[in-house]
Amino acid sequence: MSKKKSNWVAVKREMSKEGIELSFKDNRQYVLAKDQYSATRHDNFMAMAMAIRDRIVERWIMTQQAYHKNNLKRVYYLSLEFLIGRLLGDNILNLGLWDEAKEALLDLELSEDDIYNQEQDAGLGNGGLGRLAACFLDSMATLGIPANGYGIRYDYGIFHQKIINGYQVELPDEWLKLGNPWEFVRPEYTVKVRFYGKTRSYHDRNGKLRVVWAGTKDVLAVPYDMPVPGYKNDVINTLRLWSARSAEEFDFEYFNDGDYERAVYDQVFSENISKVLYPNDIIIQGKELRLKQEYFFTAAAISDIIRRFKIDNSDLNIFPEKAAIQLNDTHPSLAIVELMRILIDEEELEWNKAWDITTRIFAYTNHTVMPEALEMWPVPLFEKLLPRHLQLIYEINHCFLREVANRYPWDKFRLTRMSIIGEGDPKYIRMANLCVVGSHSVNGVSLLHSELIKTQLFKDFYDIWPEKFNNKTNGITQRRWLKKSNNKLADLITSKIGEGWITNLYELEKLLPLTEDESFRSEWKRVKSENKKALADYIMKASNVIVNPDSIFDAHVKRIHEYKRQLMFGLYIISQYLKIKNDPGAFIVPRTFIFSGKAAPGYFRAKLIIKFINRIAEIINNDKGVKDILRVVFLENYRVSLAEKIFPGSDLSEQISTAGTEASGTGCMKFMLNGALTIGTLDGANIEIKEAIGDENIFIFGMKEQEVQTLKQNGYYPRDYINRSPMLKEIFDLIQSHFFTHLDPELFDPIVDDLIERDPFMICADFDSYCQTQDLVSHEYKNEQEKWARKSIINVAKSGKFSSDRTISEYARDIWNVPYRPFK
Repeated sequence: MSKKKSNWVAVKREMSKEGIELSFKDNRQYVLAKDQYSATRHDNFMAMAMAIRDRIVERWIMTQQAYHKNNLKRVYYLSLEFLIGRLLGDNILNLGLWDEAKEALLDLELSEDDIYNQEQDAGLGNGGLGRLAACFLDSMATLGIPANGYGIRYDYGIFHQKIINGYQVELPDEWLKLGNPWEFVRPEYTVKVRFYGKTRSYHDRNGKLRVVWAGTKDVLAVPYDMPVPGYKNDVINTLRLWSARSAEEFDFEYFNDGDYERAVYDQVFSENISKVLYPNDIIIQGKELRLKQEYFFTAAAISDIIRRFKIDNSDLNIFPEKAAIQLNDTHPSLAIVELMRILIDEEELEWNKAWDITTRIFAYTNHTVMPEALEMWPVPLFEKLLPRHLQLIYEINHCFLREVANRYPWDKFRLTRMSIIGEGDPKYIRMANLCVVGSHSVNGVSLLHSELIKTQLFKDFYDIWPEKFNNKTNGITQRRWLKKSNNKLADLITSKIGEGWITNLYELEKLLPLTEDESFRSEWKRVKSENKKALADYIMKASNVIVNPDSIFDAHVKRIHEYKRQLMFGLYIISQYLKIKNDPGAFIVPRTFIFSGKAAPGYFRAKLIIKFINRIAEIINNDKGVKDILRVVFLENYRVSLAEKIFPGSDLSEQISTAGTEASGTGCMKFMLNGALTIGTLDGANIEIKEAIGDENIFIFGMKEQEVQTLKQNGYYPRDYINRSPMLKEIFDLIQSHFFTHLDPELFDPIVDDLIERDPFMICADFDSYCQTQDLVSHEYKNEQEKWARKSIINVAKSGKFSSDRTISEYARDIWNVPYRPFK
């Protein structure tokens, strides 16, 4: 190689502006076959992504080599969802190339916004569960923990939401349509996954009972790897996503007979498994596909984990010393049974030894406090799809119930409650019970949630195994949710206290003395104002609604669900509209109400709530009498990149779920980290936020969890609360007068009737308290701006606990038993 060419190669690999420019041009010309004249905006994005990828790959290989060389214990994080969003900005930031990339694009005469906005959000998740998994991957890499994520490479992620005539309309999310520059297909590690078939028992030459699972229909799981860089530490972990392929691509016999559709049937049938995130499971075909998805990725993951283990080890007895598998909710629970199948049927271990290995490897994170939300599968479906696994579950259950019966010999009701197999017609498998029985650790995701799973949800299990249960309060990565998405605030903070907070969020406490610095508060308010103007501009472009940046930006953005009480927020908006109409002088401060979120396609009530909100917005936004006072917007297609616009520009964070229903919530943390104040109930992580910042820096209303339970037990009659509340009664009278539904008078009757007769999430009981607390918010925002700014700074300064770095360090220390880089 000539000296000149050698120098060119060296510069091309440099972590510098010049190196990025050279890589960009090289990739655009030789990989994409384009020049500066023919390249589209998306081509330029791809070239830039590949330039950054070039700098990741070398470090990725070195990281994996180090893991193997040192035969380190690895963490395997199994999740049906990874809501990773856009990756270009994240990867640039974590490599420490933010300024270099910006300068390179400037030299190339390319717009930063144009480049970053070309990337499709990887919407491989539905909400908090998937976004949590993405934050955890970031933190594991940043803390230097050897880790792999495992999930599904869905061809279509969470649907693309359009709001048409106020209704949610679901469109395909074609995130892979133009290619994904971050993934590497690894066909050499393809795994065969089996379904259906029959089991046959026999005795081997030693007289031991063996089981063969035969006559199966097989699907190939093809792995696609995506790098996960840590922050400025040269550690690159891996997210491995599985794509389904047919074991038989093409049937020539059918083709030659002219049956062209049947010729490719097996291919289409197999590849449906990874086609779409969360098929509608209201119908039986949807249930079967969902169960297939869960087994597909867990079987592939377990096979891959064992393969990795055997590269450097031969004794399965030390498997738990080399692998820790974390189940992100019950979706990956079949991994427990699959490992048992392999250890018993293929490795021929004795049952007790196989079970000991299995339970020492697995740990389970629970994400719900509502029993009705726990995953269950009908036995007939399970028997049809996974006959061998059903046998193993029955055996696991038999051994477990024998242990329970020995402790409680006369308590048949306890046996019934704790059984993995639920009685009914048909019988069903309780996946959460399987997870608790098959794991050495069971954790909740906030202090309240963890207490509830011990005292209510899994009380019987806690009585037997109190040592299994622990709390790991969720967290978020500050690198994406402050440093990247709110660069102006991040720069202001760094200018005052340095950049230590990027890897140790507790460093933000150094901001506390600055709350009394008038000039700093002025800068803080200026940044918030600029962020609000940017959000107002986006709202105008996206919704064609002009909003007042000086109004309170009051945001309720999350998955649409009844327990999250978007409906209560809607009723409050109506109350403010009525207040203006009845007595304009009584209204305190202008507000912009911001909604965003998706409803599950089969969730009729949630979709009707979206229509209700949009109808309120239509009425208010077209009423000239409230033009400069009230605005309501529903931003369609909520996703990670949209959230990154909303959090920095919001003043008030709505965290108003019924006490005892939200396991944790992480949206509250993102708002807090960006300086918004919280109005909320004592639910989920709100409780810990309140403890961190003090009662005076949060707006709390409504019943506590125990008060909710007491009211339910004593009998809850929402009509009584409506009759006692003049405002609530006036709201219901207005809705029932068809003010919002002249053309379709009965449209919102299901909502109104349910609130009056049942109100399962106690909106009516909490409504007056909510309104009174909102009045406090309005008074303070209008009359005490300096006090509001202080509270905003305190919220950010005390957000250290809510970093996913802290959460992951606790998992590493208490559950996985792996070393990590201390951050405090």
